[in-house]
Amino acid sequence: MTPNDMSRIREEQATIERMIRLYCRGKEGNAELCPACEELRRYALARLDRCPFGERKTTCRLCPIHCYKPEMRERMRAVMRYAGPRMLWHHPVAALRHLWREWRCRKDCS
Repeated sequence: MTPNDMSRIREEQATIERMIRLYCRGKEGNAELCPACEELRRYALARLDRCPFGERKTTCRLCPIHCYKPEMRERMRAVMRYAGPRMLWHHPVAALRHLWREWRCRKDCS
């Protein structure tokens, strides 16, 4: 794995962490991550650490390998449904970068 692979994964991890924090604070009303959201955060970061695609990673929604357990996948979907649109307001650069990568992959990967 090259240093660029690590930076791509770290960037995705930061985005996921922001989304989970936004969800826990906004949807659940918690100032700090609740135990369930902390568990999801740790699980998601670990999954990204083990991503076989590295720098070539697509967004998880477009990935051909669904590496989340079904329960965690549903929890992450709920987080993304809530936090995704709000990311444009709270973390616009991360949100736009994520949308750009997804658009680019849809265009280039088809």
